[in-house]
Amino acid sequence: MMKIKRALLSVSDKTGIVAFAKKLQATGVEIVSTGGTMRTIQDAGIPVLYVSDVTGFPEIMDGRVKTLNPYIHGGILAVRDNPEHVQQMKEHKITPIDLVVCNLYPFRETIAKENVTLSEAIENIDIGGPAMIRAAAKNFRYVTVVTNPSRYDEVADAILKDGTTSGMMRMELAQEAFQHTAEYDDCIQKYLKEQISK
Repeated sequence: MMKIKRALLSVSDKTGIVAFAKKLQATGVEIVSTGGTMRTIQDAGIPVLYVSDVTGFPEIMDGRVKTLNPYIHGGILAVRDNPEHVQQMKEHKITPIDLVVCNLYPFRETIAKENVTLSEAIENIDIGGPAMIRAAAKNFRYVTVVTNPSRYDEVADAILKDGTTSGMMRMELAQEAFQHTAEYDDCIQKYLKEQISK
């Protein structure tokens, strides 16, 4: 059973993220994070590694591009018992990411506002988040993905107890993750369809 050593936390909804990060820190998990989430965790006095320090590249284009990078996706998608993948990680100095905690830009909430513009709506279409969530969910044999803050305690308790999560928990969380991104995309396509028919 592989222990969870590195986690990537990047959340729009920051409910419970500080308490969860504290529990991860207590188990010795290294935390990597993006802009707003990183500041929230840092402000709570929890050590956190900025994603740009992992990628060697700054967040650019108003945050549109920050996690779309081989140091992130290679770390998430590597098959841990595939010798070629392991070798490629060594060659390219890619550190595995064992836990991805991510929820998405508030698109549904944005379009619910009065007089929201198409431009505002578009800026709340998350790209890096769904890519990370889907990558982690695809690789659930090795990676735990959490999209719902109500799952934080359960996941933290498993890590505190065993250093990792069970295969069944990872599969359940992967199913939830794919449902999360599917519903998100469905909301976006319905909104765009409405704009077309106006």
